[in-house]
Amino acid sequence: MVKHVVTGAFGFSGKYIASRLLDAGVEVHTLTNSLGREHPFGDQITASAYHFDEPDKLRRSLEGARVLYNTYWVRFNAGGFSYQQAIDHSKTLIKAARAAGVQRIVHISITNPSRRSDLGYFHGKAVVEKYLRQTGISYAILRPAVLFGPEDILINNIAWVLRRFPVFGVFGDGRYRLQPIYVGDLADLAVHQAQQSADEVIDAIGPETFTYRALVETMGEILGTPRPVITLPPRVGYAVGWAIGKVMGDVFLTWEEVQGLMRGLLYTLSPPAGERKLTDWVREHADRLGHSYASELDRRRDRQNSYQDL
Repeated sequence: MVKHVVTGAFGFSGKYIASRLLDAGVEVHTLTNSLGREHPFGDQITASAYHFDEPDKLRRSLEGARVLYNTYWVRFNAGGFSYQQAIDHSKTLIKAARAAGVQRIVHISITNPSRRSDLGYFHGKAVVEKYLRQTGISYAILRPAVLFGPEDILINNIAWVLRRFPVFGVFGDGRYRLQPIYVGDLADLAVHQAQQSADEVIDAIGPETFTYRALVETMGEILGTPRPVITLPPRVGYAVGWAIGKVMGDVFLTWEEVQGLMRGLLYTLSPPAGERKLTDWVREHADRLGHSYASELDRRRDRQNSYQDL
């Protein structure tokens, strides 16, 4: 049986990739920081820790695998996690995969990465992309803008705000664009690309393009919680988000995320790579979307419960 390795199969995007592989009869092994986290796979997949500090152990966990799906990253610098650490760990993982004889890497990046960027997320992703290209391993680099699905944070927390506040503030005019892709579509694309041999870089965007303002207005209408959308100076809007994060014991959003959104970095001119519309998905899940707050830091602190239970 062919063996594939998926990072983070007990988390968000990695879980959907692993599910598709199991359905296809592939042997799946996962690398994870959360060996004890609840997951739906039972004994169908094996798991080991990343062992970033012990490259030989990491290499052995990758031996016999034909493909590595790399979803590993951090959303922001906090609590012992940093972009520089994510860069270093990603390089260690890719180097170990090469030493283990992995034939192809499907790597999850971000739209519009740039090594010249002053934004840590976009800069770091570009650095790792360059490193992967230089290894000589066959690769597919997938660049999603925003992921949505049952375990996502951004779309859920927009809905959470719409349900709890009388108005919704956007940064500036709110006309900057984004192109959400369904996590299952990203997983389908990743599994398809694993079967290819040519090096590829694909903007993994969904079929709908929204301005941020229109996204909020559309979600409010679908959820039955239409709210006036007001324009806020970016720093004021960020301060409101910071306060929400403090109340919830989380980081609601970062200033870098505000800047990336307003600079249009979550938008490309590429054709859609996914088929499922966010609007259809929100309608299907309107009865539960946004009823609970989704906390990034809770996911880091709690390594036992599934993301949907946090």
